[in-house]
Amino acid sequence: MKPMSSLTYRHFKDRLFFWTVCIFSALTAIPLILIIWEVVKKGYKQINLNFFTETAPSTLDAMLARNSGELIPGGIANGITGTLLMVVIASLLAIPTGILGGIYLSEKPKTWFSILIRFLTDLVQGSPSIVIGIIAYSWIVKPLGSYSALAGSIALSIMMLPLIIRSTEETLKMLPGSLKEAGLALGASYTRVILKVLLPSAFGGLFTGILLAISRVMGETAPLMLTALGSSAINWDILKPTSAVPLLIWEFYNDPNLIDMIWSSSLFLLLSILLLNIIAKQVARKWKIQ
Repeated sequence: MKPMSSLTYRHFKDRLFFWTVCIFSALTAIPLILIIWEVVKKGYKQINLNFFTETAPSTLDAMLARNSGELIPGGIANGITGTLLMVVIASLLAIPTGILGGIYLSEKPKTWFSILIRFLTDLVQGSPSIVIGIIAYSWIVKPLGSYSALAGSIALSIMMLPLIIRSTEETLKMLPGSLKEAGLALGASYTRVILKVLLPSAFGGLFTGILLAISRVMGETAPLMLTALGSSAINWDILKPTSAVPLLIWEFYNDPNLIDMIWSSSLFLLLSILLLNIIAKQVARKWKIQ
């Protein structure tokens, strides 16, 4: 039998490795596809205009609707507005702080303070969300004496900070050093070079990191259970308890009559996070650092 040549053997190994990667990638995607299909199949029925404009139904209303074979009345408007309120406040707190922290880590990477910030950032990023909720409960809920949207926003902002800080740092590190040198050579101040040259050049990476941080906290439940608590009505007062879509999903889970609302709320949350990730990918592709 003629022995296999070196070139043929290498080609065989290349094709074997390629198809192995394809097979395992497909196996990895199968559970995800099945989950998405299950959520879509069971969740689309409740999606209508009332789903976005009305508050969560009561147990009695849901039970009567199920017994008569009708769709459950009501929606998740209180959860949507609460999520929007807390995410906006959390973003206002976390984005400026995270970007400034990332700039410092990029410009002063070897100082002891940078090493400390980087360590704390990694520590917070790896902490369970329930721990962040307990911290926010101790810092905000107990001193104020009440659960509130503000406490939930602070918990979410703490979770957003590590992603924004590290994405800002890594994006600024990818910029060519000639950008800063050119700005300084033209007579611009150090601060002006950072604000007018480096940050606009790194906009794609910064925006992508911000969107990914937002998409992460949108689905968090544990910290909001300890801070925002939830509300059956639409609330815009940041000092009062407020609902959120993940909190409503947990409440629906505890009521057998509202089981259909779980799938619809999950589908809404899944599509919202998917949309944010798609936007992040498009922005990253358009503003890719060359």
